[in-house]
Amino acid sequence: MVHKKCLIAVLLGTLVYTMLSFFVGRDGIWVYRQMQEQKRNISKRTASIQKINDELSLEYTALEKDKDVIAAYARKLDFVKTDEKLVKITGLRPSQTMLYDTGTVLKRNPVKYVSESACKAVGFAFFIVTLILMLLADYNRTGKISFHTTKKVKEDFIKGVPVYDVPQI
Repeated sequence: MVHKKCLIAVLLGTLVYTMLSFFVGRDGIWVYRQMQEQKRNISKRTASIQKINDELSLEYTALEKDKDVIAAYARKLDFVKTDEKLVKITGLRPSQTMLYDTGTVLKRNPVKYVSESACKAVGFAFFIVTLILMLLADYNRTGKISFHTTKKVKEDFIKGVPVYDVPQI
């Protein structure tokens, strides 16, 4: 009887360990959801940086090939053509240089999970508690705890009408 209780306690302890590992362990569902959230954030940032890259590539191409864009940037830097005149007005602040948004730094968040040893410790503790509770329940019912199994002696009973071997006259 104690062997069955011990096996049931081991089964329950193993079940608790397995469930903890499955849901909150290192490779569990909780960690999976955290990783999916980080993946979504990285995808958003990647799309934003790709948009900035496209804008800068377009501007670079324009600076290489479009003479009007080159002339506009040259005027911002106070360059003039040979047939143009430059008038400087004092008291006005100079034109601001263009700042490009390069995106923001995205740091990896550490993933939170319950360690494997903690899951094992909880499973083992559940095994011990379950075994003690089962043994205490047995003690309350029978008044003693025996750690060895006693086999019941099976008594043979003859059913039906007894037949005697009596010589007939």
